[in-house]
Amino acid sequence: MKTSSTLLGILGAAAAGAFLGVLFAPDKGSNTRKKISDKSKDYGDNLKSKVDGILSTITSNGKDILDEGKAKFNQVKEDYNAIKDEAKTVKTNY
Repeated sequence: MKTSSTLLGILGAAAAGAFLGVLFAPDKGSNTRKKISDKSKDYGDNLKSKVDGILSTITSNGKDILDEGKAKFNQVKEDYNAIKDEAKTVKTNY
């Protein structure tokens, strides 16, 4: 999670730098507002795609972990039942 926090921090700093650069650039107010709007939309779209990618990875990994956990649980259950049956056999033989 530390890497994603760092990535978000870098993206935020870049967005703030771009915003300030456009804000203090010598241009008409309407052009400056349009540039800010366009840049904000670009950064928002970029951030959304990165977040979607992270969520997709988490979802995929979570499903894999869940499937692996179920398989291990079933194997342990089978091993337990085998040991239990073997214990019953040993008990009846004595």
